[in-house]
Amino acid sequence: MNFAIVGAGFSGAVIARELAEAGHKVTIFESRNHIAGNCHTERDAESDVMLHVYGPHIFHTDNEEVWKYVNQYSAFMPYVNRVKAVTGNRVFSLPINLLTINQFFNKTLSPNEAKEFIAQKGDSSITNPETFEEQALAFLGEELYEGFFKYYTIKQWGMSPAELPASILKRLPVRFNYDDNYFSHKYQGMPEHGYTVLVKNILDHDNITVHLNTEFNKSQAVEYDHVFYSGTLDGYFNYEFGRLPYRTLDFIKENHEGDYQGCAVMNYCDNSKPFTRITEHKYFSPWENHEKTVIYKEYSRECEPEDIPYYPIRQVKEKELLQKYVERANQEKGITFVGRLGTYRYLDMDVTIAEALKVARQFIQLTNEKKEIPSFFEQVV
Repeated sequence: MNFAIVGAGFSGAVIARELAEAGHKVTIFESRNHIAGNCHTERDAESDVMLHVYGPHIFHTDNEEVWKYVNQYSAFMPYVNRVKAVTGNRVFSLPINLLTINQFFNKTLSPNEAKEFIAQKGDSSITNPETFEEQALAFLGEELYEGFFKYYTIKQWGMSPAELPASILKRLPVRFNYDDNYFSHKYQGMPEHGYTVLVKNILDHDNITVHLNTEFNKSQAVEYDHVFYSGTLDGYFNYEFGRLPYRTLDFIKENHEGDYQGCAVMNYCDNSKPFTRITEHKYFSPWENHEKTVIYKEYSRECEPEDIPYYPIRQVKEKELLQKYVERANQEKGITFVGRLGTYRYLDMDVTIAEALKVARQFIQLTNEKKEIPSFFEQVV
């Protein structure tokens, strides 16, 4: 069979590889001048530092199959994400752990003492937290909420935590030990030569053709047996019901000598700075040595039509709009919507890869059984 895939990020690349290995021909249409989507990495010309061009991506997963999959296409180097945070003109470790608690409150509490101390700080009058703010106040108390979450959330989402659902603070980011590993997954690491090389290796198959700087036109769909679309869901339908809202990111890149901040990620949690964080990219490749350094100051704002969409805003009214597009998409034949943009969901890299493998395998199975192919393989709304 002959397939078109729109987008050369992880979703498109993994689906393409699975279909190619099953003997099918795949043509990928990528509107940008590079593969790997927002995971794209490249060497900085001045410093030779490997840059995460669209912001840092750290690979972390408990999914052994996904971990083995990516390791087929790149050596992965050990990497532990240790995030620091500035608030009240002081530096702390994130996620909030025993060191953070003891430093913040000038204490020397043991784990059990800290649990009791934080429980007393929490607002016991909030029994059924519905908003992000209520969730934080109920479990952490006002001081930690104000210090680490309130202003950072306003900068990141452009709205008060009182307007955001409690689900955003799903797992309370607090530990009562000195573990400062930002993630708790079994497998963590970085591709030795960057994500773009990893995706390039996935796409390295005789049955795969990639066209960069090339938009896919809906009229081309008739030339293919099926289309896998990882672009924006609303964009495919020319925004006929309106635009699904996203947050976008602006990066101010600076080159410096030596070290700038001494760590990969420094969050600015209070309102003393307009940016959310500074990332220092040579620290994402700690096995390399560089005399110079590159930092990105990261700003979050509402996504405009010409911007790169990053994070979907899935409030009540947005979900109502999404439902219209899902119903519209379900009327289509010969196309499946995949990935972060195609399903309007925030997806980590490992989940994106796992879903792409599932889509390709189920598609092959349904095709062999001569059954109808769905527009979505995942529950979207």
